[in-house]
This record gives sequence, C-alpha cells and structure tokens, in this order.
Amino acid sequence: MTSVMLLRAGNDAGFSSRGPGTLILLIHLVKKFHVIEIRRNGPIMKTTHFRFAIFPAALFALLSSIASAQNEPRRERTIDEIRVEAIHRAEVGQYPLIGLDPGDVKEAFESIHTSDKDEWAAGFMHIADRYFNEAKSLEKSDPTKANADYIRAWRLYSFGRWPIPASPGKQRSYEKAIEAFLDHAKFFDPPLEVVRIPFEGKEIIGYLRLPKDAKGPVPLVIAVNGLDSRKEDLTESFSAILPFGIGYLAVDGPGTGQNPIKVSETADRMLSRVLDYVQSRPEIDKNRLAMHGVSWGAYWATKMAIVEHDRLRGCSAQSPPVNKFFQKDFLMNSLMGNREYLFDQVPALMNILQDVHTLDELGDYLPKLSLVREGLLGKPMAPMLILAGVLDTQVPIDDEYLLLSNGDVPKDAWINPHGGHLGRQVGVWPDPRIFKQVIIPWLVKTLQAPAN
Repeated sequence: MTSVMLLRAGNDAGFSSRGPGTLILLIHLVKKFHVIEIRRNGPIMKTTHFRFAIFPAALFALLSSIASAQNEPRRERTIDEIRVEAIHRAEVGQYPLIGLDPGDVKEAFESIHTSDKDEWAAGFMHIADRYFNEAKSLEKSDPTKANADYIRAWRLYSFGRWPIPASPGKQRSYEKAIEAFLDHAKFFDPPLEVVRIPFEGKEIIGYLRLPKDAKGPVPLVIAVNGLDSRKEDLTESFSAILPFGIGYLAVDGPGTGQNPIKVSETADRMLSRVLDYVQSRPEIDKNRLAMHGVSWGAYWATKMAIVEHDRLRGCSAQSPPVNKFFQKDFLMNSLMGNREYLFDQVPALMNILQDVHTLDELGDYLPKLSLVREGLLGKPMAPMLILAGVLDTQVPIDDEYLLLSNGDVPKDAWINPHGGHLGRQVGVWPDPRIFKQVIIPWLVKTLQAPAN
C-alpha cells in the first residue's frame, strides 16, 4: 500500500456533528483502487474508509471540493430551523428555553415568518402581554396565580429580546422583561433590593437578597451572567442559597444587560467597584465573599480570582474562556454558525465588546482578552471550582485544562465527559441539577469554612 497524499483541513464539512476539529485525509493506492481514509482529530478520533476506483483528475477535483468546503464558514440556522429547534428545546428543558411552555413558544412562532428582529420580539411579546395583564388583574384576588403569570411573562419577554436587544422591538421586550421580573420579585421573601452603585459618572444596577433573621454580617456571592443571560436569571437561581445563611448580589457583566460599560481589557474594574460596595454594607461579612460566573461571566470570575484574590474566598466558574477561545481560528472554525448555540452567537459577541463592529475587528480584538496574553495566568489566585463539558463547542475544554494547571492553589473541577457548554447534558445534567448539586454545595462549603 502506497500513500500518495495527505490533506489537512480545519473544519468538519459535515462529516461529524460534534463541532470543529482537524480532518485528516489519507489517500492510499491499494491494488489499483484508491482508499480514502478520513480521520477526525478532535475530542474523539474517528476513522472512515472509502474504497473506489478513480482517475487522478477526478481525485484532484474531489479533494479540491472538500478543501473548499473546509474554508466556508458554517451558516446560521434559518428561521424555520430555529423554530423547530426552539420548540424542541422548550420541550426538553434545554437552554435558552428553560422554563418556557412549549405551547407558548409554538404560538409565538405562528406570527414569526422571517428573521426580522422586531418581528421576533413582537411574536413573543404578544404572548407575554397576555400573562402580564392577567397577573396585574389578579395581584390582590389571587397572588399565587399572579406571581406564576409574572414568571411566565418575564421568561417570554426575555426570549423576545434574545440573544441581545439589537433592535427597537427587542429592546422593548427587554424592558418589559425587567418590569415583569420586578413585579414577580415583589413576592420574594426575603425581599429583593435593587441597588444602584455609582461608577464613573454612571451606575451599576444589581439585585441584592440577604437571608432572613441573620445574626450578624452574612457571607455573600456576587453572581455574573453570561453573553445572553441576565442578572434576572441568576437572581431566580440563587434563591437556593439563602436557606444556608448566605446572601447574593446579581449584576450584569460588562457589555450585557444594564451594565454601564462594554467588554475591554480593563472592564474588570467594574466588578472591583462592586466588591468595594458590598464590603461597605454592614450586613455583609467583607471577609467571606465569593463570585460565581457563567460562560462570559466565568471569564470575569476567573479574572477576579486573580486580580482580587485577597478579597475573594473563592470563585466558581462554568466554562470560562481563558486563551484558545480568544484566538481567531476558534472564532472562525467553531463560533461562526455554532449549532450548540441557538443562533447569532457571533453578532451577540460583537455587541458586547468595546469598539467592535465587524468580524475582522472581532478577530483582531479577542486575542487581547486572553488571560495568557494579559500575563495573568499563573499568578496567585483565590480557590476555584471549574465546571465544564468535554464536548463543549463554545468554549474549548483545552482552556479549562490550562486553567486547572496554573496558579498557586489547588482547584476543584467538575468536568462532564458527555457534557456540552457549562457541562450541560440533556436529560442527565440539566442546568438546574448542576446548579443545585454542584455549584451551591461548593459555594456553601467555601463560604462557611473558617478563615485561614
């Protein structure tokens, strides 16, 4: 057997649904037949053989077409594909449709026929308005039903602005989502406090909740959202930590929600300001503070574990981008048209960054945010819990291994070999289970432990 050619390409071209990797094509000559051996060099090595007679010119054409396909960026889902996928995710409780009723989602899509952003927002606002108006009418006569309606309206409005409020209609849907959430929060016990922290002539808005009947200052978690989630989502989830005598403050990360600044190499200063604020509150134990971040929020949690390691007892981070995520080849080969993400991940990413408006600008800017390039990785840091999925196509697992291997303190890791982004695994490890069984116990243990 004689090998006659080796071709490497940087994308799947449809041979695998697991995301980008390196395709290795080995063409062998075996008894007048060409055997094409296709290997995918990624998280799992796969090999496929094809054996057929082919003339050299035809073989060259075949290889040229495959190489050309490798260089074409993957397309986003069409609106029809988004409709099918969104309804499916609502049915199985998969992000970003966790908690949405599949019937409501189907009804909203009946009036969505194009990719127009305002049409999208209008479709979901129409359904959400019905629940919001009903909730208003029931606040006094049936507060339990009113609260449930506010939750339903909030989630629909929020999906109406998803992934970012990039049009007037989506911005309106986002504003309504905040309104519905705060109406829902009126039913909280202990109550929610909307805090406004002065910052560079603007303000940081956060949601603070402290446990009931606390005897003295309480430990606190600062929670930071991801690219397309919001502080409202984290506020709802972190209610689970209150019974342990721990409070929390949820804020929108840089470039998202109501945050006053965009993502930049120095945007962590905003979170340092949040730390200043919580340490000024007499109800909060300034020596027992932790931070939790989701995806992009996990990037900030990781960075803060380094730059604010003296003030943080620990940081939990779900799929934090560290280095490889920020490289241009990962942007082009994995983030463009990513199917683990429902749609428009790259436009959403451009939206949160300072002075970035084009794909070329995005490719040039992202490497500046690498914790390796910033010279931070390997410096002293707070203890960490790192959660990730080996099959994550949005943040490479290599970044988590790199993080685990650096710094001056041991770290805890929860790595799901069958998990995708954030370690999620449909039907096995959904977001709520990871949060309640992995994240909350680690934060409780970290904050309740005696000081060194």
